[in-house]
Parts: sequence; structure tokens; C-alpha cells
Amino acid sequence: MAIALPIAEPRRRGACPTLEAPMPTGDGLLARIRVSDSRVTPAQLAQLADLAVTHGNGLVEITARGNLQVRGLTPASAAPFAHAVEALVTIERGLVIETPPLAGDDPEEIADPRPLATAIRQLSAPHADRLGPKVTVIIDGGGQIRLDALKADIRLTAVDAELWRLTSGGGPALLVGVGEASVRAADLLGRLAALGPEARASDLQPGTQHAPSPSPPPVGEHRCLSGSATGIALPFGSSDAAALSALAREAEVTGVTEFRLAPHHVLLALDAPPTFASTAAAFGFITDPADPRLRISACTGSAGCASGHIPARSVAARLAPHLPPGVRLHVSGCSKGCAHPRPADLTLVGNPTGYGLVFGGRAGDTPRMQLSDDQIESAIAAAPSLG
Repeated sequence: MAIALPIAEPRRRGACPTLEAPMPTGDGLLARIRVSDSRVTPAQLAQLADLAVTHGNGLVEITARGNLQVRGLTPASAAPFAHAVEALVTIERGLVIETPPLAGDDPEEIADPRPLATAIRQLSAPHADRLGPKVTVIIDGGGQIRLDALKADIRLTAVDAELWRLTSGGGPALLVGVGEASVRAADLLGRLAALGPEARASDLQPGTQHAPSPSPPPVGEHRCLSGSATGIALPFGSSDAAALSALAREAEVTGVTEFRLAPHHVLLALDAPPTFASTAAAFGFITDPADPRLRISACTGSAGCASGHIPARSVAARLAPHLPPGVRLHVSGCSKGCAHPRPADLTLVGNPTGYGLVFGGRAGDTPRMQLSDDQIESAIAAAPSLG
């Protein structure tokens, strides 16, 4: 008899879907997979895509933070899916510590963040199980792929080989040596754990937090200390499993040694041949850093969410050719704005009567304009002059 998995409660503050506790959405259960070190072989990626067809609805996502998600699982299929994934890749659990995907192999990084990540994980182990699932430590050694745009409870940024800038919540920035950095971070995590699983760094150090600045998605070519990495993006973070499986199998036969899951919905293909980008583009992936779709955030909308009023990703694809240069657009199925909680230059929000257009705000803000479906392309194209 199949054993049913626990279901994550989406309304509880700090709730996150996991492989063991998927979250209900409009198209079934959503499982998030934290792959250890964010590394998969082409064969593993192809098999994960195949599992998404066998057990889900065939949609695979890479989140803005570089995690895999599979949609459309059912109460009956979630446990077999989790068992199959566990047998295929190593799953990371516990405290979320994020480092750049090329950490230790980036010729431009100021310092390798991985030893510091290991030290913080070891020092915080006694209380890690009492931290909320969204509590996140970012350790950014600098380099070609920065993590500036990702929110963190504790952020450590390399200043030089031995000095790190530590920020947490709304507290002041501190310059600390590598040894002190791990001790201070572990102390902050211990204090958070003492407050309970819903606590975040802002509860310890209230104040105005630095708003993350947009950083470009790592699409295109990147140098490594050994070899190279080719970044390709999933349009609006989503791919059908057939395209992803085809890409992975093509990668395997053309000599790609590994994929790394990266922020901004990106896959980094290590040691890809020069023709790999054009192959990925033919499968529907984004390979041009100037592609306007990289400046659009979009949730699944009504195609996969009970709260959505519009099919946000298909609307986003319609609008991409009309997006003015340099403008960032958020297309949201409802006023919750899950795909982009921060303000955007333009936010198009689905509502029961059509679309609201917000200038310089969030999905929950009052729209400046109310639009019908046949007006959205012209409104987006003309938005800079209207704003």
C-alpha cells in the first residue's frame, strides 16, 4: 500500500513545498527539490524530467533561487515520485545556505565561499531543526554570477580574500574576518531558533532592509578555472518535461559533463560545445542575454493556480515582443504577486474583470489603468510615455 506524504499548508507563514511535503496548487501538488550542491548530470536531469511525466503533469520549473520544482503530482503519486527522486539524486535538507553556482571554479571570484558555508552549517547544526524553512544564509564570494538580487536573513559578501561584509535584517553592515563571520552567523541563527520556526532576521534586527538590486540572469558564456559554463534559461522559469529531457540527452551525447542549477531560472551546462546554445534555442530555451523574456517575471497563473485570473505565462510570452528596452515587467495571475514580490517597472495583474496595470509597484498595489485583453500589448508598448 502506498504511503501518503504530508501536505504543506500554503497559508501558514513560512511554509515551503518540499519533496517530502508537497504543496497543493491549482494543478495538483507542487514538490520542490533541493539538489545537493545544485549539481546534476545530463542523465540525471533527463530522468528527473521523465519522472515529472510519470508522476506529475510534465511541467518542470527552476525557481528564481535555482531549485527544481515539479508540478501536478497527486496524493497517490507524490510518495512514489519522492522515492524515485531520492534514488536518483542526493537531496539537501536543513538550513538553506546558498553560494554562487560556480563557487570555487570562478576565476573572477574574490574568495571561495564554500569553506565558510561548511563552517556555518557545522556551528549551527545543534539548532538548525528549529529554524523556519525560509531562513536563508547567502555567502557570495563575488565573481561572474552574483546573488545580490536574492533575499537573505544573513548575507556575507566577500570584500577581499580574508574579509567579509555581514548584513542581517535591518541591522548595520559589519566587516569581519572569516573566522568571526562563521561565529557571528551561527550566533544569529541560534537566536532565530530560540524565537521559533516563524522567526526571520527582521525580528532580531528590525529596520529598513537593503532592497535587492536586479542582477542579470547568467545566460551566455562564463569562464571557469577548468573549462566553461553555458547559461540557458527556462522561459519564465518553466519547461515541459519533453523539451527538458531532449535537451539533457543532447547534452549527454555532445560532451556536457554536468548541469548546475542557477538563480534566475537558469541551467549552466559545463563544457558545452559551441553549438549547444543553438540547440537549446531550438528546444525553446533562452540563450540570448538580450532576450526580453529575461526582463519578465510571471507565475503560472490560472493554468496552474486556483487564485489566478489569467494564464500569466502565456500572456507574458505575448507581451515580450512589445516590452520597451530596459523595462522590467511582472505578469501576475492575481494580486498576491508570488513570482516577483518586489516592485517592478510595470506589473500587469489579472483580476475578475480583466487586467490592472501598476506603474513602479507591486501586484497588490492599486492599478493606474484597467485593461481588456485586446489592450494589453499597446498599453505595455506605450507604458514609458504614460508613466
